[in-house]
Amino acid sequence: MCTVPVLSRVCRESYNDPRALYETLKRRGMDLVTVTDHDSIDAVEELRKYPDFFLSEEVTCTTPSGTEMHAGVYGIREEDHVELQRRRHDLESLLAYAAEKRLFVTVNHLYSSLTGKRTDADYEMFARDFHGVETLNGQILKRANKMARDFAFRYDKPMIGGSDAHTLASVGRTYTDVKDARNIEEFLNGLRRGVCVPAGNHGDFLKLTSAVFGIGGSLMKEKPWMILASALFAAIPAVVLGNYLKELAFASYWSEKHRFAQTAGLPVATAEVGM
Repeated sequence: MCTVPVLSRVCRESYNDPRALYETLKRRGMDLVTVTDHDSIDAVEELRKYPDFFLSEEVTCTTPSGTEMHAGVYGIREEDHVELQRRRHDLESLLAYAAEKRLFVTVNHLYSSLTGKRTDADYEMFARDFHGVETLNGQILKRANKMARDFAFRYDKPMIGGSDAHTLASVGRTYTDVKDARNIEEFLNGLRRGVCVPAGNHGDFLKLTSAVFGIGGSLMKEKPWMILASALFAAIPAVVLGNYLKELAFASYWSEKHRFAQTAGLPVATAEVGM
């Protein structure tokens, strides 16, 4: 379910059918397909039959400082999902489990206020303990993505891209390329070795506005009585614009603050993932 107050009771973050998602991604040229739903692996039921599909997840985690963040975990099994969910409020335990199982873990939308407030200790942990950084998010503004890329450069982190698509219109428009990978195993090894390149489109105002309208339309198809609230749709562009202004302020503040801290000599070790 979506996290917007009130709507969280009735509206989902995505209404995509897994098979339609897979077919759309293949038409758009993806050699391999993965799905990173929030704290869910339900898509695996329909997609496990495809040899070019592998399972991943975006896990909502609680940091030691008490804040919330989204971690991308790639190439998991169904039993890994159970453990990740069990440990998601103990991030240090989750990362230890991922290291034991050789799971590649990224910090997603690094400079976004999507998951709420952030602390200096959070960014120290992201730099020290996470294997990679999502530096090209298909719903995040180019400036914020660039700041995430700068962070990854400073700490020599593998960089990945993902569509963060909640409607079919933008799936496969942002992705990760591992040159010469011939199968899933080689692709995942490429992530671990950092021979991966994020590619495709950044987010923008029109793209996110269209996605919100699309989700709203799907909501009304599923729950026709929601048409009574359709007048609220007129406010969507203003809400999206306000959100992006907030995002830019958040990204600028934390990017500059963390760059200054690093220049001042913040000690940070780089995390490693076993091959």
